[in-house]
Amino acid sequence: MSTRRQFLGAAALALGSAAGALRAAGGRLELAATDVHVRGYPTVEALRWIGETLERETEGRVGLRLYHSGQLGRESDLIDLARFGAIDIARVNMAALNNPFPATRILCLPYVFDDTAHMRRSLDGGVGQEILAKFADRDLVGLAFYDSGARCIYNTKRAIVQPGDLHGLKIRVPPSDIFMHLIRALGANPTPLPYGEVYSALQTHLIDGAENNWQSFHTTRQFEAARFWSYSGHSYSPEALLMSRRRFELLRPDDRDRLLDIARRSVAYMRSLWDESEAASRDYVLTHGVAANEVDRAAFERAAAPVVARYREDADVDRYWRGIRELSGIG
Repeated sequence: MSTRRQFLGAAALALGSAAGALRAAGGRLELAATDVHVRGYPTVEALRWIGETLERETEGRVGLRLYHSGQLGRESDLIDLARFGAIDIARVNMAALNNPFPATRILCLPYVFDDTAHMRRSLDGGVGQEILAKFADRDLVGLAFYDSGARCIYNTKRAIVQPGDLHGLKIRVPPSDIFMHLIRALGANPTPLPYGEVYSALQTHLIDGAENNWQSFHTTRQFEAARFWSYSGHSYSPEALLMSRRRFELLRPDDRDRLLDIARRSVAYMRSLWDESEAASRDYVLTHGVAANEVDRAAFERAAAPVVARYREDADVDRYWRGIRELSGIG
């Protein structure tokens, strides 16, 4: 048995025992939810809102215990822990889901979305809802999609304007083949690392840079090490809010419907928090020594085009891509 499987098995037993103890307390059902982001981050606060709303609407019969800041492990581990029923709800970025759930790849492809509004229309529409339903194929329930902003490149060396400026740089990517292919196509050396290890990797020069959104750049303090931010907007890779199907099916039918409804309602709340915090994070880091610049977007799109073409050879990816592009420019 691999070390990772042994770890997951032990974690599943431990978390499962803890979850059982929570459920036994006074007959109250308390769901365990997890997020790698810190307290105050929009997705964490959206989960908190779900818990408060669920408790209020069930008169205290059902609640939620939230583990933020990566207390229960990496996103890649949380997917399996939720599938096994060791935890109830996990907020996971789409990049970590690309390999086990191929339908999610379209949501990470470079320049598939024009902007945040285009992404939100796509996730709220037919394509997004079809992908959300795909999680049932591997023992998960797709509750909702959350924002993760425009991913841009930042580094410790220089401003990036043309893809050629990335040549020779080691850029951290999440554990997704798409991001590996993209960063390599842009001319840099992709270095996969867990989210929680990026700050120290920048400090120790294990990597030269990374790519992510304003809030992650800010809340992880990575801006203290990487002083050059380049607006590439190459991906909007959203978040998925997933629930263990085993735990979901243990709920009363009316509580299942209630939880699904509350999760969908939480999206508007999360988006309002996201928009506010994005502006605040951008303003903060720009007043703390970070230099920001625009990239030559047309040049970046040309460099990324072979990656898109490669994935569009899959019929489902191509169908999703066409559906998303049809929503481009709709006000």
